[in-house]
Amino acid sequence: MAEGFYGTGRRKNAVAKVWLTPGTGQISINGKPAEEYLHREALAVLVREPLETTDLAGRVDVVAQCRGGGISGQAGAVRHGLSRALLQWDANLRPLLRRGSFLTRDPRAKESKKYGRKRARRGFQFSKR
Repeated sequence: MAEGFYGTGRRKNAVAKVWLTPGTGQISINGKPAEEYLHREALAVLVREPLETTDLAGRVDVVAQCRGGGISGQAGAVRHGLSRALLQWDANLRPLLRRGSFLTRDPRAKESKKYGRKRARRGFQFSKR
């Protein structure tokens, strides 16, 4: 992997390892450009947010390896990992990243299924007759 500054990000069931190096602003996820990998522009914007907040958008290259979860969860994990890597880059960015709540791990995840139920909370359909 690329040498530089490292951060691990998590969201739902996705985990992202993110490396940050001085460069031209390219973002690659699992060997593909971010826009191509994520398919949706909204997710690509989500990933770029920490860079744009800290005014480093065109000055650093981002290489991310994602595992688990879906595309949306992986995008959130890359964003979280990128924010942590930016902290290693420059600790003075903490107030900016904190204000945008980029450093907070999103705790929302799928609730596990319960016995005697169809899903986590949905019961089976009741039939009176």
